[in-house]
Amino acid sequence: MSTTDPTSDTHLLGASDIRELAATLGVKPTKQRGQNFVIDGNTVRRIVRAAEVTSEDAVVEVGPGLGSLTLALLDVAAHVTAVEIDPLLAQHLPTTVAARLPARVEDFDLVLSDAMEVTELPGPPPTALVANLPYNVAVPVLLHMLATFPSIERTLVMVQSEVADRLAAKPGNKVYGVPSVKANWYAEVKRAGAIGRNVFWPAPNVDSGLVSLIRREPPKTTATRAEVFKVVDAAFAQRRKTLRAALAGWAGSPAAAEQALAAAGIDHKLRGEMLTVEQFAAIAEHKPNPEPEQQ
Repeated sequence: MSTTDPTSDTHLLGASDIRELAATLGVKPTKQRGQNFVIDGNTVRRIVRAAEVTSEDAVVEVGPGLGSLTLALLDVAAHVTAVEIDPLLAQHLPTTVAARLPARVEDFDLVLSDAMEVTELPGPPPTALVANLPYNVAVPVLLHMLATFPSIERTLVMVQSEVADRLAAKPGNKVYGVPSVKANWYAEVKRAGAIGRNVFWPAPNVDSGLVSLIRREPPKTTATRAEVFKVVDAAFAQRRKTLRAALAGWAGSPAAAEQALAAAGIDHKLRGEMLTVEQFAAIAEHKPNPEPEQQ
C-alpha cells in the first residue's frame, strides 16, 4: 500500500522532468513504436481514477515509457508490473521508480518484452490492466492480454480516439467491427473519456480516448473462442456483403452459409455489423461439416 501523499504530485513526472530524463538517457521518441510520453500529472491521476485501481490491485501496465503512469499507479496499487519493449527505457525505469518512490520498489516489477509475446508475469496475478497503448498495436495487444491473463477484471486503456470508438461501438454503428466484437467476447466495453493532444510529448497528430473494459463471462456456446473469431473475421473481411456471401468461404459455399445462418436463427441478408457476439457464437456452432471426398 502506498506510503506517499496522494494529494502531492511532486514525485510524478512533469513536462520538464520528461524532457530532462529523455535527454539524459538519449531517448528520442519513435513513431515506429508509437512513443508519445504523458507529461501531465493530472492526466495520469485521472487515468488511475477512471481505472478504479485500489490498494488491493495488482496492475499490469504495457508500454510504461519513462514512467509517468507507472508512478501514479504505484501510488495506489498493491503491485505494478510494467511490460516494456524498448531496452533503454526498460533499463532505466526501475531507477526512476527507486528515485521517486523508494518505498514502493519492492512492489514493482519490470518485464523487457514485446507484450504480444508475454505469457506469464512476475508477482501476483494481475487484476487490472492500465496502459497508454501505442496506436499501431493497441487492439492486438489488448486482446492478447485479455486472452492470456483471465485474472484481469478491469482494464482502462488510452488509445487513438478512432480506436476507442471502434472498441466501444455497438451493433449497427458504422464503426462497429472486428475489434468491437472480439473485445465484447471478454468484457463490457465503453468509452471513458477523451484526452487532448497537449498532455503528450511529442504531441500526436490525433486525439486520444479512454476505454473501460469490465471482464464478464464469454457467451455460453459450444463453439470455441477461436471458432467464433473465425466467423467474425470472415464476416467483416467483406463487410459490405450480406452474411450469406461474406461467410461463403467459411462455410464452403453461399448455400452452406445460408443453411448455417438459418440454423442459428439469423437472417442471411443481414451484414456482420448488425450482429452481437452472441449471434456470432451461434453461427459458429452451426458450421456445416465438409463434404467427404469422393473415392
